[in-house]
Amino acid sequence: MTIEKIKEDINGFLVDELEIDQNKITDDARLKEDVGIDSLDYVDIVAFISRNFGFKIDKTEMKDVLTLGQFYEYIKGKAE
Repeated sequence: MTIEKIKEDINGFLVDELEIDQNKITDDARLKEDVGIDSLDYVDIVAFISRNFGFKIDKTEMKDVLTLGQFYEYIKGKAE
């Protein structure tokens, strides 16, 4: 799966389901501070990733994922 497809899928979910402003979605946007992802959003994201990419997010691996760009790369690495 290409990084472009991953971005398209995740960004679509963020905008459509979590109602995040499209202008906040950039590779260097920080998940909590800039995008506004909270613990309830995280639960929805985990379910979306499991359903669409076929794996569960490992919470311990996510501790170093701070930006959307890092999140896309994390998904790419796990989905391969």
